[in-house]
Amino acid sequence: MEHQPILERLADTLESRKLADPGSSYVASLFHKGEDAILKKLAEESAETLMASKDGDKLHLIREMADLWFHGMVLLAFHGLRPGDVLDELARREGVSGHDEKKARNAG
Repeated sequence: MEHQPILERLADTLESRKLADPGSSYVASLFHKGEDAILKKLAEESAETLMASKDGDKLHLIREMADLWFHGMVLLAFHGLRPGDVLDELARREGVSGHDEKKARNAG
């Protein structure tokens, strides 16, 4: 299964929801409520992902992680960003020690 295209398709869908009727679209309702509502949902999904991991149920973890990624993408879209922006950052970090990368971020 190709994964990057699904991220781009999802990003396109999220972008299209920015102008949709909040009564007809969950994502449109999040955009309409604003960043605080998106952040609250992202925090909720983060907690649910952590609990699924602690429960040790892999299918539950996959489903909660999908929710977390989805809401992370909603946040990116809110800020006019795309999955490719995050993938570019991950590619930039590839092969770099996590300690060194963090030092460079904190120095700059």
